[in-house]
Amino acid sequence: MRANGSGEETGGATRRRFRSAVEPIVIVAVAVFFALTIQAFAIKPYRIPSASMEPTLNVGDRVLVDRFSHRVLGEQPQVGDVVVFNPPHGADVQPAVCGASGQGGDSLTPCDRPTPTRSSQTFIKRVVGVEGDRIAIRRGHVIRNGRVQSEPFAASCEPGSGCDFPRAVTVPRGDVYLMGDNRGNSDDSRYWGPVPGSWVIGEAFASYWPPGRLGGL
Repeated sequence: MRANGSGEETGGATRRRFRSAVEPIVIVAVAVFFALTIQAFAIKPYRIPSASMEPTLNVGDRVLVDRFSHRVLGEQPQVGDVVVFNPPHGADVQPAVCGASGQGGDSLTPCDRPTPTRSSQTFIKRVVGVEGDRIAIRRGHVIRNGRVQSEPFAASCEPGSGCDFPRAVTVPRGDVYLMGDNRGNSDDSRYWGPVPGSWVIGEAFASYWPPGRLGGL
């Protein structure tokens, strides 16, 4: 009886040591799994690569992007949202290529149709129009459906730098129209057109770096 008891105690001790050794590995594996899952489907950090969103976001700022609401819940971007997206392939070259012949970057009409293929680049801009909206630009500010929009976040725009596109265009169904807040220094929908909603990755909802710029967008 003593021998059996001793064997059971030894076996129990071995199992406890095994669990103690395995438990940290399991915890780390689960943590890594959830971290990767959250990044893939929910929230992803993004670094601001250019000055196109100044003064709202500066080069090198870090923001958090909500991918869950758009990709999983199917929520659509709204006017005023700052979003990360893949632009059309026409944004990959300079000067940018508009999908509508004779439009994009001319002196009268903003681009109203993107090139059909999607770029692998990721951009961050502000939604200034959604499907059905009529969009024109005056002195760098958006005229949406005939009304000049209140845009206190937009930087000033010098004449001749994309400030004026007086002929309005209509945003196609399912698309969004995007512009940088730095209206005189932003490569955006004015030149390469609206973006299909399916090319939007998610909404940037907060800045987390540098600490002095911590806050919502």
